[in-house]
Amino acid sequence: ADPKDPLLAQVLPLALEQDEVEGYLTDPVGEIAAVRRPGMLQKYHGRALLITTGACAVHCRYCFRRHFPYGGQSALRQWGEALAAVRDQPDVGELILSGGDPLSLSDGLLGQLIDKAEQIPQLRRLRIHTRLPVVIPSRVTRRLTQMLSEGRLRTVMVIHANHPNEVTPELHRAMQELTACGAQLLNQSVLLKSVNDSADTLVTLSESLFEIGVLPYYLHLLDPVAGAAHFDVPLRHAERLLEDLRVRLPGYLVPRLVREVSGKPYKLPV
Repeated sequence: ADPKDPLLAQVLPLALEQDEVEGYLTDPVGEIAAVRRPGMLQKYHGRALLITTGACAVHCRYCFRRHFPYGGQSALRQWGEALAAVRDQPDVGELILSGGDPLSLSDGLLGQLIDKAEQIPQLRRLRIHTRLPVVIPSRVTRRLTQMLSEGRLRTVMVIHANHPNEVTPELHRAMQELTACGAQLLNQSVLLKSVNDSADTLVTLSESLFEIGVLPYYLHLLDPVAGAAHFDVPLRHAERLLEDLRVRLPGYLVPRLVREVSGKPYKLPV
């Protein structure tokens, strides 16, 4: 019942989203230009990303893909063409499953996709970006963990928790099951005004994640997507927060503060 609750704030639509703010775009990180095949993007060397589906468990109001044209770009049912393009590039060693949320697919569909990826000889890693274990921990099923443990590719799962209240006992159990199947677990967060823009919150988040076997990975500055300007945290404040984290946490628990810039070959450290 608290409109300022940090979890509610991430998903509650506000009239502020209708404000037109200079510099806030529908394609803030240049993804349309990175499309190589329907549903397949390449922004960085050695990696290919599949937009597996447009479906998510929740609609995060700050999502950089909130305006993405999923109808024409999802790889669902078009995997053959996208994976053929990956096969033709011998320098691509990692396949990233994104969306939407790839875990919104059924285990059966996800298994079909992973089986096809396993047949691409140069692939070494499968990276899955997902928020579903955070909001629906029961999505981490026995069939899913068995599928990942039996595969040839090394699995990296990147979850998305922004606030320590999202780190629940149910998430802990799901992460234990993924750890047992050999998955490397990472977390990425977005720095959001009135959600996690305090050192105390970010320190607790890193400590809580480590307790459940997840390593903090990236802390993103907000991508300037149209409709999300009210979440922006000024750069100077972000830099002060990073300094506080460095003082209060061991280095391996300090996420990398980064910004994604359209056309750059990597995420830029701040």
